[in-house]
Amino acid sequence: NVGWVNLDGEFQIVTAELRKLALVIILVRAGLEMDPTAFKKIYKTILKLGLIPWFVECSLIAVCARFFLQLPWMWSILLGSIVGAVSPAVVVPCLFRLRTKGYGVVKGIPTLIIAVAGIDDAVSVAGFGIISSIMFSTQSLGLQIAQAPVCIIGGLGFGVVWGFLCKYVPEPGDAYVVPIRTLMLFGGGLLAVFGSEEIHFEGAGPLGVVFAAFTASYFWCGQGWELEDNPVSTAFEIFWMIFEPILFGITGASVKIAELDPHIVSIGVGSIYVVAVIRILTTVAIAFGDKLNVKEKIFVAISWMSKATVQAALGPVALKTVMSNENRTEEEVHYAELVKMVCILSIILTAPLGAILISVTGTKLLKKTKQQLEPMDGTLGALGAQICLVDQSRIAHYCIGWRRSHRPSLHDISIIDEEEEREDIEGIADEDTAANTLSNAQTATAFTITK
Repeated sequence: NVGWVNLDGEFQIVTAELRKLALVIILVRAGLEMDPTAFKKIYKTILKLGLIPWFVECSLIAVCARFFLQLPWMWSILLGSIVGAVSPAVVVPCLFRLRTKGYGVVKGIPTLIIAVAGIDDAVSVAGFGIISSIMFSTQSLGLQIAQAPVCIIGGLGFGVVWGFLCKYVPEPGDAYVVPIRTLMLFGGGLLAVFGSEEIHFEGAGPLGVVFAAFTASYFWCGQGWELEDNPVSTAFEIFWMIFEPILFGITGASVKIAELDPHIVSIGVGSIYVVAVIRILTTVAIAFGDKLNVKEKIFVAISWMSKATVQAALGPVALKTVMSNENRTEEEVHYAELVKMVCILSIILTAPLGAILISVTGTKLLKKTKQQLEPMDGTLGALGAQICLVDQSRIAHYCIGWRRSHRPSLHDISIIDEEEEREDIEGIADEDTAANTLSNAQTATAFTITK
């Protein structure tokens, strides 16, 4: 906006591909964060809370765009399908911080919110792909009508098949199991997104990416991996650290502040906030029978107001598609620019506010679960629990507690497990020290009781 960087012209080809790469990474993360066990238990709740609020927000945004921004109905619905998506980039990190501290863990609220966010994003991206295919496709009317069922069934089918393939490739005991599984999911995601675009069924790709990651995670958990300690998920978290600033940077650079219409901006701001409040109230209203109290319902509803990832990835796509058409009209360019402008506004208005509200209200609205200090084998008793409190880091294998969160690094996905390759003298020494301390303490206690 100050003229130092120009991303227009031929460089738009590069930025378009970078957006797709970022979309694959964040969708894989969303699929890996969905707990298969919890999903089976509360899948009805997940589907209800994932589809109804999204449909309400999508419809209201479409109505506002039609009557306030004078967009045609198809363009309005396209905009609604984008703005209705929840941002995993905002929701997931905030919920991880709350979960590591024990907030809402008992009722599985973090799992519920992350799972719904994944379903929400999948529906948004699939809806956008279907609508854009109908709008910009030159195919026959019959093929356009078949877009919706084919995209949904094809996306789900590809996801299940590719996730099942990831169960066997590579073998679980392979020395390079982590990097190969990472490449399998990333390659499958690229195949789904770029392949669906080539066959003109764009809505199937993102849906296939989410369910491929979810299916693979389900099988990997059955083979012994833990959902919260998945090295493939850590790898994609590292990838997202790289692509997040790229995605939001090129999206923000495409917005020309001097070209913004104050009237359109005011309408967009009012519509986004009003619709967000209505979505929150709708979520609270339909969350009956889900074993959540009023505070938890409010927190769940607030956590889904953030917009960022899908809006940044898909907001400029319509404009790119229109500009690549030699027979484009000025009206189509204007409509596409309005769509991009409202998407950018939704990011600016809701992403920071949503992150703040999740972090602040989570500690006040959710119940905190205290650390479990019960011994694993039942031999330490209350005295052992006290020792765990004093030096939990050295004899952590005696206790069950919440994991400490840390910033992921490449060391977390190293190919070779160093602990298995060397004899940890310090660990043995710490174990001996802990055993001696426990023995001395028990002797002292027995002596006191005898005395």
